[in-house]
Amino acid sequence: MCGIAGWIDWNNNAREYREGIVREMTRTLTPRGPDAEGFITAGNAALGHRRLIVVDPTGGAQPMDITWQGKRAFLVYNGELYNTEEIRADLLTQGHEFTGYSDTEVLLRSYLSWGKDCVKRFNGIYAFAIWDDKEQALFCARDRMGVKPFFYAPVPGGWVFGSELKAVLTHPDIVPRLNETGVCELMGLSPAHSPGCGVLAGIQELKPGHSLLIDREGCREYPYWGLLCAAHPDTFDETVSHVRWLIEDAVHRQLVSDVTVCSFLSGGLDSSALAALAVRHQPQLDTYSIEYRENAKHFQADDYQPDADASWVGYVSQYLGTRHTRIYVDSPMLMDALDEATTARDLPGMADIDSSLLLFCRRVKEYATVALSGECADEIFAGYPWYYRRELWNGSFPWAGDISLREEILAPRLRDRLPLREYVAERYRETVEAAPIEGDMSDRERWHRQLFWLNLTWFMQVLLERKDRMSMACGLEVRVPYCDHRIVEYLYNVPSSMLFYRHREKGLIRLALTGLLPEDVLWRKKSPYPKTHDPVYEAGMRRRLEAVLADRDAPLHALVDPGAVKRLMENPGALSERPWFGQLMRRPQFYAWLLQLNDWLDRYHIGIEI
Repeated sequence: MCGIAGWIDWNNNAREYREGIVREMTRTLTPRGPDAEGFITAGNAALGHRRLIVVDPTGGAQPMDITWQGKRAFLVYNGELYNTEEIRADLLTQGHEFTGYSDTEVLLRSYLSWGKDCVKRFNGIYAFAIWDDKEQALFCARDRMGVKPFFYAPVPGGWVFGSELKAVLTHPDIVPRLNETGVCELMGLSPAHSPGCGVLAGIQELKPGHSLLIDREGCREYPYWGLLCAAHPDTFDETVSHVRWLIEDAVHRQLVSDVTVCSFLSGGLDSSALAALAVRHQPQLDTYSIEYRENAKHFQADDYQPDADASWVGYVSQYLGTRHTRIYVDSPMLMDALDEATTARDLPGMADIDSSLLLFCRRVKEYATVALSGECADEIFAGYPWYYRRELWNGSFPWAGDISLREEILAPRLRDRLPLREYVAERYRETVEAAPIEGDMSDRERWHRQLFWLNLTWFMQVLLERKDRMSMACGLEVRVPYCDHRIVEYLYNVPSSMLFYRHREKGLIRLALTGLLPEDVLWRKKSPYPKTHDPVYEAGMRRRLEAVLADRDAPLHALVDPGAVKRLMENPGALSERPWFGQLMRRPQFYAWLLQLNDWLDRYHIGIEI
């Protein structure tokens, strides 16, 4: 993986000035690409690249410049193609001659052969920008699931783009500010945000499965991929068999690398299955898990987390024969890493859920460069409680249905002026209405597809953003096989009755993976990403938040009512009943999120225009 940045300047500013600015933008992305950097100025484009070397150290250098049949194009690219060899074979029949074996060269030559339609051929995770010298245009695209990020914004006489907000914000014409929309995004939806919204005024995020064309006529974003609603023609047995094949094929493809690939392992179904499939191709597989000191003393089972992962990790590792490393974190480490996690994400995020992953990835990076992770299986195989507990989905986002807590803590000057509840309701309504649904189907099947779509376009994006920013802040490439678009396309039309085989969440995938893992692992009840249960963490976050609330100059006061927050802190039971976001962000994470918001407003010098 890598980091990319660029500036399209129709005003034709001095070459040296353009390249200097793009160098500064690109170097903010150094953690994403610690191994090499490159820059190029071509016509009205200045492009920058930071590289994490995974495939073809020599032949994959960027920016890449290729001329073919009189057409010249320049590429900066962040990602991996998992069908490189199939595409290369097609390109060879068209007369291309390759100088290396990287997927970078395959991607650029694909554009030279097939133009903007090249993206329809790709299986992978990617965000890229191609300057077409003949057309005098920049063509960009983002992978179908949104695994890799891409932000862009207008500047006088042109446009800038980057892998992260920090790169875009480095341009001198970009001033970080929040307007009404941005405040509604933060206070009503965070850590989620609307598809395509960069939260800060004027900044957009290229939507998953979309392309972007920038030329002298302007900037146009359009979809190149989408889910299709169709009848499911396969029998149950055929469905089970095809799901097994799709997952096996995705894992096999994503093991391709010039460096060793390891696997995250929690002891749950999703990560255990990936490790089981990976070890078939890579017998000496290294696996890693995160452990929280003091958790064993304080863990309390509930409906969302029925048991702890620690014992399951050892059981699965021994069963598969992996070389396992447990990485330990404690409350002081989590507290110290909170601000760093905010900087990695460029926004208030998921509190210790982010900082723990950051610390984990940093340690894994000491041993490996590429890892497999089990994100997104729950979204597409119906693993979350709101897939089978209809009461959790009551006309709003099921992971954040109670907006009252967010309204309650708004700064007094915003309560009557900010249409928070209406804004959230409109985002929800737009999403549900956009779900690809056609033809006659039962209310149950319609509901299921709408929920699938909500999870795919919202909840999954939060987790993918977290995984990308925390891992790439450490120079660790994380691949997510369950995000293979072929799996998602197929699962969208599988009837819910098949998905809930044996009336169990994720029943279909459990059956499909039979024989890979012990039965008790296959049928273990879902347990979410582990978090700390140590009361020391909550106490530490509370003390820090109390200090911020007492500081009249703290930027948090511009958005949040300190009196309301203090009253909630005096009644912790009320917070326990109203989680901030889903099953992971409860009272301690609420405190930490407010601290992240304060740090972000201060560190990024955010102006508020409302």
